[in-house]
Amino acid sequence: MKKLVVLGLMLLPLTLFAQEVKIAIVNTSEIVSQMPEVSEMERKIADLNAQYEKEFKIMQDEYTKKYSEYVAQQDSLTENIKLRRQQDLQDLEMRIQNYVPEAQQAMQKQQETLFAPIQEKLQNAIKAVGDEKGYTYILNPQALLYRSNNAVDATSFVKEKLGIR
Repeated sequence: MKKLVVLGLMLLPLTLFAQEVKIAIVNTSEIVSQMPEVSEMERKIADLNAQYEKEFKIMQDEYTKKYSEYVAQQDSLTENIKLRRQQDLQDLEMRIQNYVPEAQQAMQKQQETLFAPIQEKLQNAIKAVGDEKGYTYILNPQALLYRSNNAVDATSFVKEKLGIR
């Protein structure tokens, strides 16, 4: 009896490998580019970018104005006032230099925040198609080094699940 149990346990992995493996591919880049939520996200990012650019222009204009005033008046200013205005210009220049990476980080964070629900929706649709069609694996063709003819392109099924034509 013990030998039968051991033999059964030894044969168990072989039966697991004998099951049919259904592989599908889904071109996520193609799907994402056609999702209506992406164009809305891109519009929001463009609006945010315009706001940051407007603020940056205001800062540059302020610097240019203060610098021009300083240059025009520097001969008539006392040494103490000159030093204070130079310090103001340096501070403003530093703020301008720090503004660009801060704005880029904020834009990146906002893009990630806006893209997360889109990505989740896509993942849920891929999972639903995988469950419905009985696929063992669903792969992205951009990450594949080799594609067998046995793989099914499930991109159209996922598009249908998302309501994309």
